[in-house]
Amino acid sequence: MAEISAQMVKELRENTGAGMMDCKNALKETNGDFEKAIQLLREKGLGKAAKKADRLAAEGLVSVKVSDDFKSATVSEINSETDFVAKNEQFIALTKDTTAHIQSNSLQNIEELHSSTINGVKFEEYLKSQIATIGENLVVRRFATLKAGNNGVVNGYIHTNGRVGVIIAAACDSQAMVEKSADFLKQICMHIAAMKPSYLSYKELDMDFVQNEYKALVAELEKENEERRRLKDPNKPEHKIPKFASRKQLTDEILKQAEEDIKAELKAQNKPEKIWQNIIPGKLNSFIADNSQLDSRLTLMGQFYVMDDKKTIEQVIAEKEKEFGGKLEIVEFIRFEVGEGLEKKTEDFAAEVAAQMA
Repeated sequence: MAEISAQMVKELRENTGAGMMDCKNALKETNGDFEKAIQLLREKGLGKAAKKADRLAAEGLVSVKVSDDFKSATVSEINSETDFVAKNEQFIALTKDTTAHIQSNSLQNIEELHSSTINGVKFEEYLKSQIATIGENLVVRRFATLKAGNNGVVNGYIHTNGRVGVIIAAACDSQAMVEKSADFLKQICMHIAAMKPSYLSYKELDMDFVQNEYKALVAELEKENEERRRLKDPNKPEHKIPKFASRKQLTDEILKQAEEDIKAELKAQNKPEKIWQNIIPGKLNSFIADNSQLDSRLTLMGQFYVMDDKKTIEQVIAEKEKEFGGKLEIVEFIRFEVGEGLEKKTEDFAAEVAAQMA
């Protein structure tokens, strides 16, 4: 069995919010496998999903460049050592110039970027000169570009703090629809920046993943219900425990049965059959919403729109299609946040002091 160190227990506790002994036992049960320990705690209702944002240390800026014709959108992340430098005007200019350079030269990866020429010199040398002037190590960590095809449109959004950027691409059925959709797509980018969806729709979810997340969801809701029963707050009724977590699980047979159950309920309530068709769609939508909570957490199309939390993004797009008189399909989106996925270095104050005294 792998040795379970105090540092491992501490890190698991920081990432899940679970108790110290629960974390230690979870690591023992999973033989020290950190990700499995997180999942085990979640399935027991003892921990939340890994708070990766709390482990981020890198500073810097995200930059977005959208071409004037809304046919190309580029997002990049350039890291600096400190937040102070991230506010430096020269560094801000560097991020914008680099993003525009990537887009105009259709660069695909970091290697191509470093070997490309900007302002008459190799980008690698250009970056070194910027490092020398600014006085901190600077790294172009990543970038991506989305391009619109025929009757396609792109747009993007950069949050005011410069730490979050989003680009998006959509396909339309006419040029007129392209011209009407650009501004709306920027609003969708703003939603993505705020709500952090990981997937476009439930169709991208793996069934094994959905089933594992369902167990964690049920455990989480049951744990909250225990607390609500204890508090007896009339404004916080117990959660209804769903049978499913995603529309990925809602087969035609399940939806048909749900509709039959709704009809039986209406019949038992002595509702006239002539009004059933006015009631069934709303109740069926409620059933789907209750049983697709994973989609509303992780997928763009399943999330409730930040500007109208009564409608999902999917419903908002359907309304826009009617308003604009055409078809609009979100093809892809990319969201960058500064330092995403980078872990903090372990801080050892004693070692830091010793190093300074050496």
